[in-house]
Amino acid sequence: MKLYDYPKSSAAYRVRIALNLKGLKAEQVSVNLLEGAQKSEDYKMMNPQGLVPTLETEQGYLSQSLAILEYLEVLHPQVPLLPENEWDKAQVRSMAYAISCDIHPLNNLRVLKYLTDELSISEEQKQSWYAHWIQEGFQALENKVGNGNYCFADTPSLADVCLVPQMYNARRFDIDLSTFPKLVSIDKRLQTLPEISAAAPEAQ
Repeated sequence: MKLYDYPKSSAAYRVRIALNLKGLKAEQVSVNLLEGAQKSEDYKMMNPQGLVPTLETEQGYLSQSLAILEYLEVLHPQVPLLPENEWDKAQVRSMAYAISCDIHPLNNLRVLKYLTDELSISEEQKQSWYAHWIQEGFQALENKVGNGNYCFADTPSLADVCLVPQMYNARRFDIDLSTFPKLVSIDKRLQTLPEISAAAPEAQ
């Protein structure tokens, strides 16, 4: 497999974590978002959206991080990221989707750039936008996670795979996380796992 990747992309970060937790290898191919490499015709032949990540497999190219994570889960279930029970699976997916579908898109680089470049809002207003959606989303998540070691029970799940990059982004933007003690505690515990620390942007 090949993973078309950018170190600080939250979506690509998720896939790196999942690959590491499952003990899978994928050749990493850098796609420099700041230089616009994702907009090249060659890259768009693989991923028409012009986003990262893209996973190249024997079957072809797969985009969208959650689709990639589900694909890896089905093909490599030996280290599961979803519980066996269908209700529990739905609970984990609910948390993962809350992060990847509701929080992350509003904080995405292309959204933030549109706010400043096209709508001409100030850096202060951009920061306020970012903080609002992080705080609203994290408060709901704080109320939803259980009292186990991780987002759901005592083994890392799809929800944790999505949480780590979003916590990383929140810290990049100096968001006060003191009102989310459960999330902070879970993230701190996750950061002690070598598979997760090896997926961090600084480790790429």
